[in-house]
Amino acid sequence: QVQLVESGGGLVQAGGSLRLSCAASGRTFSMYAMGWFRQAPGKEREFVAAITWSGASTYYADSVKGRFTISRDNAKNTVYLQMNSLKPEDTAVYYCARGRTYASGTDFYSPYEYAYWGQGTQVTVSS
Repeated sequence: QVQLVESGGGLVQAGGSLRLSCAASGRTFSMYAMGWFRQAPGKEREFVAAITWSGASTYYADSVKGRFTISRDNAKNTVYLQMNSLKPEDTAVYYCARGRTYASGTDFYSPYEYAYWGQGTQVTVSS
């Protein structure tokens, strides 16, 4: 069973930065795409960023492009989300997710592309 544990959330002022981490169990972490999603109160879960299993390609929601950076360290079984220039509208619970397909993937923007999810970490941006 794959387990994903997020950390790094917290309260930050607008314009500040946070770095989220997601530690994954399992020996095949490096062979799956990883993604970050978020869900604000009363809203649906939405895509934030994704990275392919090799790390060669990354994908971002338009709302975070240029401010957030996703990366991975396969030696540590960890994926990161560096969040800069945070805005109050970034306030949400952030979830990491592991891809469903070994060494592949197609629609990284869709939650259906992912088979395992973490428990989430709260990010609150004050104005």
